[in-house]
Amino acid sequence: MRHGDKVKKLSRIKSHREAMLSNMVISLLTHRMIKTTTSKAKALRPVADRLITFGKKGNLAAKREAYRILRDHNLVKKLFEEIAPQFASRNGGYTRVLRLGTRLGDGASLSLVELLTAKPVVEKEKKGKKAKVKEEEAKKPKEEKTEKTEVSGIIAPEKLAKKE
Repeated sequence: MRHGDKVKKLSRIKSHREAMLSNMVISLLTHRMIKTTTSKAKALRPVADRLITFGKKGNLAAKREAYRILRDHNLVKKLFEEIAPQFASRNGGYTRVLRLGTRLGDGASLSLVELLTAKPVVEKEKKGKKAKVKEEEAKKPKEEKTEKTEVSGIIAPEKLAKKE
């Protein structure tokens, strides 16, 4: 009989499974994509989709339900203000699971889970020592390299032309 097999148990007890999926969805919302095993990815998808649906609702009860899973006020705020509005026109299917192959150590099938949002544009300006040195070198006029006149006792042809 097939009773009581609606939930993918992932060889874990309920509390461990819920904590693992909670941590995975936190990583997914923070980093936009994560790499995990295929069975965990398939179990993660409905949790992530339900959270984004809460974000689209935007009411207080939805925020409390999201906080129950995410346990971080800043991440709940990010979900409701940044991530969920990007899915306003989409009805479900907010994540994608891409198969990556098998893991070398144990042969487990790996997958990449990603949110179907546009990549955020981040402008980075690093002003470290190396960057400053490169900028200064770029600003200086390049000096012409003088050719070596003597190489192992032989006079270069340019030097001979100048002497004559």
